[in-house]
Amino acid sequence: MALENGAVERDEWSCAPAVGVGPLRFGMTAGEVAEAAETLGRTEASECARDHAVFSPTRKVEVHRRGAASSPPAVTACVSRAAGLFCIAVDAVHGPQVAYDGLPLVGRDLSELESDVIACAEAVDVPFRYTPEGYAVPDDAGIVVRGQPVGRVLRSRPLFMVRRDGAHTERDSMPSEEYRVDGRSAT
Repeated sequence: MALENGAVERDEWSCAPAVGVGPLRFGMTAGEVAEAAETLGRTEASECARDHAVFSPTRKVEVHRRGAASSPPAVTACVSRAAGLFCIAVDAVHGPQVAYDGLPLVGRDLSELESDVIACAEAVDVPFRYTPEGYAVPDDAGIVVRGQPVGRVLRSRPLFMVRRDGAHTERDSMPSEEYRVDGRSAT
């Protein structure tokens, strides 16, 4: 359902670092992800290109909102044969809202999110970090915030992750299609 400002009405999902997001739990199989995501909409699964031999084969499960047949996926889940679900990417426009310690992370103007992250960090004396793109985000190894172009504004598109087989860090686990700068391919 579209709101007056053109945004999509969002479900609200909880986030538990290293555990999961909404109904999705790290370690699930592709079939379990599809079953758990039925509350949001229909799913489509496909094989991912194997870009690094160190990683086991990976499947991508895309979850599309009900009633939005031609829309981009609201949530994209990456499932490794060896590690199970390791990455949950939430679309800036169509995805559910996910908050981290009360701070909404999805679909935010990146500069506004940065200001809120810094203010929250200063208020409770906790650290934050900067992404390679230069945006302040919560200092949690399991969260990577990407920029997704929406009109003329970059909106926040968070990835919630755990390390997959063969990776040293969560960032090393990031699916190759996520290696973009401000929503554009880095290659």
